[in-house]
Amino acid sequence: MRQETTMSRADESQKSFGCAVRAAVCGVCLAFGVLSLAGGATAQSEATTDGSATSSAAASHDETRARGTIRGYVADRTNTAVAGATVTLTRADGSLGQTTGTDENGQFAFEGIAPGGFKVTINAQGFATQSESGVLHEGESLTVPQVTLVISTVNTEVSVTMTHVELAEAQIKDEEKQRVLGFVPNYYVSYVPDAASLNTKQKFELAWKTTINPVTFLITGAAAGFEQMQDQYGGYGQGAAGYGKRYGATYADVVTGNFIGAALLPSLMKQDPRYFYKGTGSKKSRILYALANMGITKGDNGKWQANYSGLLGSLAAAGISNLYYPANERGASLTLENFAITVAAGGAANILQEFVIKKLTPNTQSHTNLGAGTQP
Repeated sequence: MRQETTMSRADESQKSFGCAVRAAVCGVCLAFGVLSLAGGATAQSEATTDGSATSSAAASHDETRARGTIRGYVADRTNTAVAGATVTLTRADGSLGQTTGTDENGQFAFEGIAPGGFKVTINAQGFATQSESGVLHEGESLTVPQVTLVISTVNTEVSVTMTHVELAEAQIKDEEKQRVLGFVPNYYVSYVPDAASLNTKQKFELAWKTTINPVTFLITGAAAGFEQMQDQYGGYGQGAAGYGKRYGATYADVVTGNFIGAALLPSLMKQDPRYFYKGTGSKKSRILYALANMGITKGDNGKWQANYSGLLGSLAAAGISNLYYPANERGASLTLENFAITVAAGGAANILQEFVIKKLTPNTQSHTNLGAGTQP
């Protein structure tokens, strides 16, 4: 009985030990399984992380490798570098507007540019805008052809307005170049139909230049010689003394005629002492025009009017001649004779102006200068 009890206890102890062993084994297996699962998860996580990092690095490397650089050089037509020019980079579709400038050596550069079509536009003060287009490949360092700038063309319209006095002075300069046969002065003829009127100073200057011209002295000498040959104004006598007196009287007629009839009275009466060439129409109309100008002239206002200054000037000069002509020649007859001669000579000179003298005058101005015709 006691033996059975002892065996029974031994069996129970053995069973208990076997259960404990099985429980321990199961626990170890369970722990190993958990650790295996945890290790697998960690390894998987580490693998995923490592894979992502590798992919990101590879992508970053590819992107960096894909971008490129665009460089260039800007110069003028003498191949001198243009510094400070503005360079604008755009894509073919007009996007990506990057801007830089050329350095002191005329160079520029755009870095980190994605591949594709592009255009660079160069602007510099004083030069015309230039542009260059191209295609940038992956990772390429592209140098565009040299950009040569040319001076910009500026169309400038300049309006020059001369004052009335300046215009008249310019026209007088042209008239002073009018010389029959290249040497005989022909100052008192205007080939510009609407020439600017002369002021008082200009009228006196023209009279003075005509009076002291060397050709005037030569013509005066020829006239005095002709009078002596014809023994006109016999009271002067013959010989050198007679010629000198005739010369002085003839030159005095020129002086009084120029300063009274072509300067003083025209200034007081505001009339133009010049003959205005017609040059058109029938011969008859031109002859009548030339003869009519003995009695009419243009006023400073540009309108035709009676030639009071010219006629009264001739009459005054003829009257003054009584002071130096021989005593037996003086009087009303001398005054009227000289007056008639002056007027008739003027008419004949006008006809010559219309048909002959212009053809013998090398420098004639027949165009209207800028602003001509404007009256004060």
